[in-house]
Amino acid sequence: MATPTTLAKAEDRVPATGHAARLAHVSKSFGGPAGGQLVLDDISLDVAPGEFVTLLGASGCGKSTLLNLVAGLDRPSAGSIETPGGRPALMFQEHALFPWLTAGKNVELALKLRGLPKAERRPEAERLLELVRLGGSYGKRVHELSGGMRQRVALARALAQASDLLLMDEPFAALDAITRDVLHDELTRIWRETNLSVLFVTHNVREAVRLAQRVVLLSSRPGRIAREWTIDIPQPRRIEDAAVAELSVEITEELRGEIRRHGQH
Repeated sequence: MATPTTLAKAEDRVPATGHAARLAHVSKSFGGPAGGQLVLDDISLDVAPGEFVTLLGASGCGKSTLLNLVAGLDRPSAGSIETPGGRPALMFQEHALFPWLTAGKNVELALKLRGLPKAERRPEAERLLELVRLGGSYGKRVHELSGGMRQRVALARALAQASDLLLMDEPFAALDAITRDVLHDELTRIWRETNLSVLFVTHNVREAVRLAQRVVLLSSRPGRIAREWTIDIPQPRRIEDAAVAELSVEITEELRGEIRRHGQH
């Protein structure tokens, strides 16, 4: 019988390389050479094993495009992208759960696509739902779940892919403030327990500072790396912490400067 691949505890993980993702001089254009639009320009970025990085920028700066390139959903026009651990897991802003399946079966679908034997899928799905604090919800339909619970199932489904790199595209943007705050706590806990590498897209400065070890600010039109911050505020953090608020003010001023520089409103 095949041995299931599960998310290891942080202390059991030994990184095989010096990076979970490496982007080298990545550019992306749409529309062809004559009337093409340059969306991303010369992006070079490493994500270390176990590192939590947030990509921050104004709407339309190419954050989601960059995440799609790392996920392998599109190809760069120039440059190279390496993800030595294989295809990353991707979590979208919308939960994208199949409404005709239960919470558990939605997670099991990812396990099936991963090649896990049928007999092992339900126990692993239940373990992952327990990891995201949804123990006992295996048989619930999507319509029976709150918005926050649906995002937890979506997170469990992403974790079911057993990738070392998790890509998250504004996954909490549609949630109310309290639910988002709770899921920040849960994501931080899971990241610390599993030592996943996370690349998290957001336009919310405080969210970026609360979650990340490093914040990367993209300029707009085209997207370039404008500045980076290393966040040395101890975890767990609260979004209302004075240190989080103070750094958020600094980063917000930089973001506003980028918006003014590129004529956005």
